[in-house]
Amino acid sequence: MPNTNAREVNFDGLIGASHNYAGLSPGNVASASNAGQTSKPKQAALQGLAKMKALMDLGLTQGVLPPHARPDLGFLRELGFSGDDGQVLKDAQNADPSILAAAWSASAMWSANAATVSPSADTSDNKVHLTPANLVSNLHRSFEHHTTTRALRAIFHDDDKFVVHDALPSQPRFADEGAANHVRFSTSHGEPGIELFVYGIDAHDPMTVSRRFPARQTRASCQALVRNHKLDPSKVILARQHPDAIDSGVFHNDVIATGNENVFLYHEQSFATSRTLMNDLMDPSKSNMVVLEARETDFSIEDAVTSYIFNSQIVTIAPGDMRLIAPSEVSENPRVSAFVDRIIEDRFNPINDVIYMDVRESMNNGGGPACLRLRVVLTDDELSAIHQGVLLTDELYDKLVSCVNETYPDTIAPEDLTNPELATQCVHASQRIAEILGLSSIFG
Repeated sequence: MPNTNAREVNFDGLIGASHNYAGLSPGNVASASNAGQTSKPKQAALQGLAKMKALMDLGLTQGVLPPHARPDLGFLRELGFSGDDGQVLKDAQNADPSILAAAWSASAMWSANAATVSPSADTSDNKVHLTPANLVSNLHRSFEHHTTTRALRAIFHDDDKFVVHDALPSQPRFADEGAANHVRFSTSHGEPGIELFVYGIDAHDPMTVSRRFPARQTRASCQALVRNHKLDPSKVILARQHPDAIDSGVFHNDVIATGNENVFLYHEQSFATSRTLMNDLMDPSKSNMVVLEARETDFSIEDAVTSYIFNSQIVTIAPGDMRLIAPSEVSENPRVSAFVDRIIEDRFNPINDVIYMDVRESMNNGGGPACLRLRVVLTDDELSAIHQGVLLTDELYDKLVSCVNETYPDTIAPEDLTNPELATQCVHASQRIAEILGLSSIFG
């Protein structure tokens, strides 16, 4: 049922204290190109918090998801490394540095991969459904869903209004990368919408076999999400990523396409069958879609990947009034920034301004503004039913900034990953953040 009191809440992942550049994600060009460099965890977290506050100051409701406790020494001990923490870290480094790096990864900060969310307006039981992503395609992310599930169940704890599913089976056929491959369209957030699921792999289609870089999202996982979320199949569209885009570094759909309410912003090489997709999308939605297509003559896929223009957030300030929250890298690319200027100047679309945000530490590791947030549409009643301690206020912002300044390391270099004192510091920082958010229980 439509609800005029519904709003979109962005739940941003707070960047963890173990944020480092290990280049663990094949196909993520930025991550690979910065592998081995020295990261700045404190600066990264403060940049993320500044983005959250900027959206809050725009009048939007902003949530915070806690960083996971990293390094995960339990993961290393499960693999047979033993002794005190220093010995475990040293032995893992000697055995396989990539395993050690996986244990330290702060990639849970990219909460667009945390889950896929369907609002109550779209589901047959009129509940909000959330499915944590199994992230089975990459070792360093494959064990995130355990903590993510606990966090989501602690936040969305009212079973009368929310269903937090288990992650799909941790098996390649059901590889699921979360909302980074999901876009929802509607005339307004509270209206029933059309949900677009984007995949790169179909077990029954040999044309989806990967070439240069692996595809991550499977058609089977999308179909399972549709069933679990009790969606009307006539209001669902499944579309395949263009393999050339994947090979150019478009590891998730949100690197090359995004949408908000009735606005669809995408590159012409986003999808394997763009014309069919647009026909399907325009027909069932009946929602006066505003299509903003970037063509190769505007800028290339490579420009899209380096600038992360499509990893911008499009947010609704008021009916018919939207903002583009873009990474500062967009303004540094003449072709992409000219395209953005044309969008802003065009009175026939509702995007009226662009706000450039410095999230360079996240960008250097392969994630822009939209990677850092999970979008959840909530009615007023649903919003009042969640755990209120994660909703950003000026007071909470000040507490989190203070905690980051007190507990986070300034830098992490590759050789620091065997330092047991640093490991303890990073885990302690995560625990402090969880305490501030009222979510200490997620760490057991």
